[in-house]
Amino acid sequence: MKIVHYLNHTCLGNGHVAVAVDLSCEQVRAGHDVTVISGWGDWDEVLLRNGVKVIQFGESKGPFRLATMTWRFLRAVRRIKPDVVNAHMVYAAISARLARLVGPRLRYGLVTTVHNSFDQQANLMRVGDRVIVVSEAVGEDMKARGIPAEKIRAVTNGTVGGVRRPAFVGPPLALQHPAVVTVCGLHSRKGVGHLIDGFVAARRQFPGAHLYIVGGGPERADFEERARASGSGAHIHFMGYRDDPRDVLASADLFVLASLRDPCPLVLFEAREMGNPIIATAVDGIPETLAHGRRGVLVPPGDGGAIGHEIVRLLGNEQLRNTLSQAAREDIAEITVRRMSEKSMAVYAETLRAAARRPTVPAGVGNRAEAAAFAQARTVKGSGGEIGDRHEKR
Repeated sequence: MKIVHYLNHTCLGNGHVAVAVDLSCEQVRAGHDVTVISGWGDWDEVLLRNGVKVIQFGESKGPFRLATMTWRFLRAVRRIKPDVVNAHMVYAAISARLARLVGPRLRYGLVTTVHNSFDQQANLMRVGDRVIVVSEAVGEDMKARGIPAEKIRAVTNGTVGGVRRPAFVGPPLALQHPAVVTVCGLHSRKGVGHLIDGFVAARRQFPGAHLYIVGGGPERADFEERARASGSGAHIHFMGYRDDPRDVLASADLFVLASLRDPCPLVLFEAREMGNPIIATAVDGIPETLAHGRRGVLVPPGDGGAIGHEIVRLLGNEQLRNTLSQAAREDIAEITVRRMSEKSMAVYAETLRAAARRPTVPAGVGNRAEAAAFAQARTVKGSGGEIGDRHEKR
């Protein structure tokens, strides 16, 4: 199959980009012809080394951004003649749909992937013939926001076994123990403040505990000030962004993710791969990622007291930590890149069968859905409103 993955950019520190890179390389390994089209990015060397073709347009901005992206994409796909285009961002999705409308001989199936359902523009991903959602929870959210259920297919993310993350061979990073670790973007949605509050409460019973926060983001200074003001500042360490945090995870006694919203966080798969006992909030796709509590402990979102209680309970019970570590590693095949790719390929094949039955659309002819999507896309202000453009650094 000839496949195009289409993104606005392929920059480091973005989960949706990591998914697209993993899929592209795995699909080449399975014998498919794969091209990644993006504006700019950081993954060219990895993609090219693994047989993925790369086309970069350069950054598109300003009031004619969508028109520019559509024209550039149209020129590219006329040469490539893909069977399927998988668009991973809103502007990419809409420009891929418009290109098919104005290119009358283009009959590729269009698959869009919703990575971040909390973005207000996520419902625009409806322009795909099929809409992949990264968890069942995201699927329910998209149905509630008007995407037809018959378009939606759930393909949970996976990270294990891909070329982007070869098997970890160590060594672990030296941490002070007991070590509680989180890996996330430093902004309010990740619940870092609640984690700090919970850790401070847990230190009343485990005064020697240390919290390691891996990640960067716009609210780092605020969280650092919160840590200093807590009285536990010497025990809370901000480690910055790390492209591969598994050396930190390999030394952790506990992993905690305190997100207030999170469709399907890749770091939970990395923590499972490393056998971390996991505490995470029961929000969005996280319960599915942890098999609804069988692969880790779930707590209510926004509840620092509950986080602190579970930190104390697990630090005080080595046998429970060992049980949770073993549970995290069970059924590891369900979180592999190969499984994610195979399920995606099944959606592509279904899309192609439907596309074969679709009549060719004359140039310039659209319908109300495309017109509405185009009009709504034009109201998105700047890249900050674009799905995946926030460069959250975990």
